Amino acid sequence: MVMFHVTRVETKPYEGQKPGTSGLRKKVKVFTQPHYTENFVQSTFNALSTDKVRGATIVVSGDGRYFSKDAIQIIIKMAAANGVRRVWVGQNGLLSTPAVSAVIRERVGHDGSRATGAFILTASHNPGGPNEDFGIKYNMENGGPAPEAITDKIYENTKTIKEYFIAEDLPHVDISAIDVTSFGGPEGPFDVDVFDSASDYVKLMKSIFDFQSIQKLLSSPSFSFCFDGLHGVAGAYAKRIFVEELGAPESSLLNCTPKEDFGGGHPDPNLTYAKELVACMGLGKSNSQDEPPEFGAAADGDADRNMILGKRFFVTPSDSVAIIAANAVEAIPYFSSGLKGVARSMPTSAALDVVAKHLNLKFFEVPTGWKFFGNLMDAGLCSVCGEESFGTGSDHIREKDGIWAVLAWLSILAHKNKENLDGKKLVSVGDIVRQHWATYGRHYYTRYDYENVDSGAAKELMAYLIKLQSSLSEVNKIIKGICSDVSKVVHADEFEYKDPVDGSISKHQGIRYLFEDGSRLVFRLSGTGSEGATIRLYIEQYEKDPSKTGKDSQEALSPLVEVALKLSKMEEFTGRSAPTVIT
Repeated sequence: MVMFHVTRVETKPYEGQKPGTSGLRKKVKVFTQPHYTENFVQSTFNALSTDKVRGATIVVSGDGRYFSKDAIQIIIKMAAANGVRRVWVGQNGLLSTPAVSAVIRERVGHDGSRATGAFILTASHNPGGPNEDFGIKYNMENGGPAPEAITDKIYENTKTIKEYFIAEDLPHVDISAIDVTSFGGPEGPFDVDVFDSASDYVKLMKSIFDFQSIQKLLSSPSFSFCFDGLHGVAGAYAKRIFVEELGAPESSLLNCTPKEDFGGGHPDPNLTYAKELVACMGLGKSNSQDEPPEFGAAADGDADRNMILGKRFFVTPSDSVAIIAANAVEAIPYFSSGLKGVARSMPTSAALDVVAKHLNLKFFEVPTGWKFFGNLMDAGLCSVCGEESFGTGSDHIREKDGIWAVLAWLSILAHKNKENLDGKKLVSVGDIVRQHWATYGRHYYTRYDYENVDSGAAKELMAYLIKLQSSLSEVNKIIKGICSDVSKVVHADEFEYKDPVDGSISKHQGIRYLFEDGSRLVFRLSGTGSEGATIRLYIEQYEKDPSKTGKDSQEALSPLVEVALKLSKMEEFTGRSAPTVIT
């Protein structure tokens, strides 16, 4: 057994190491500064209770982006020096964010051990590579992101840190081969367990969905399928689940080899960045002669986000979670006994609200951030939830889950087509969505993202919008001057949330303008970028009349879009004449 020693290294604080629930995200060149990564990791260990560190088992893996392998070796050496008993690493350092949550909750080690938390190495849907983004987030023993109480402690620690502990003489651990490597240290044995990245997650998915019925759908000559991994970690799971377990041809998979730079692309599953899938599904600018597949889907870099497409048809994430909730009990065995409740983030459209009311389900509107859903799930109040930012999930784990969402949609399609697989015309994705609109009404919805905006300008814009709320009569006067056909604003505020589980209050969660006809404008600053500010503008209009639910979304929303841009003085504050991304 190789022995190691603990080294105490003197260090100084770095500014700006403030993590959110998505962790700390910065450019790779920031993380590779001397002691920068080590400072943050030690600050995290120091923020945790002793029993979650000394003698504990932790998971260390991520989406495989550039610098991940170096960071894994650093964290292994620091875990050993801080008295951790075992580190579990997914083979090649790969584990999707939802798989990490599943591993924390489900996996039992060969010696009966269970994980108490995880360092997840990801910047989610942000680009990767030497000049791009890296990130570290910590998840707790329930499998969910660290709560603010922990992230605040981490941040305070980063501002005062003077030393960190590392086993510098611990040999480099081979994370490419499944094996347990044992070492000896001052406090006793220390193990690094490299395990198969997919097996625990696949087992969990098979306990949730009827793989046999999905397999019948995928084997039908009438059905075709396409999944784009965007060269993120989802590819490792797509091959195991869609090809090996469900029998889809390997040609159904696009970009499913994980790469450190995501193939030079932007691993964000939306209509702007998932170009190859969008073209394959007949939604690109050039019309292909090939007939598109019946169903298409994509996941982001760490596989917690998803995009769902039908043949020449885009499903908004807001509609997607509402449709999954409306069909879950019939189509997904895991939910056969009923849903405990449903929840959505505040900027997400109210499509889920209408389903909850119709089905008499508990309903919650929460701030953006998966931890709020996790609280509800831990308390047994929520089964299905979603965010408009392409995140959908359930209480099987405590993270959003891209592959789960794809399997949920395949389950719904399999259920709707169980009598049609012998050559009859299939019920399509578009058919399912249009029938949903006919039953519940349609929430026309779009999101405008202004990325890497000057932070000062973004704050000025938000302050202006808050000040404007003091006089709704003035707001409505401005609106009528922009477009007389738009309904009037009846309420405006900054969204505030009191958690029904722990009583905590979250303020400044987005600026809302609510209209008499149910339309909404929401403005929010996002913390998911690594530099500058991202302003997100959400525009929503509800239409109950079935004869008016078939319009093009951008056409239907154009009056409200004009109002939003002029009311906020978006171009004046940001200097941008157009958003970076429209979804």
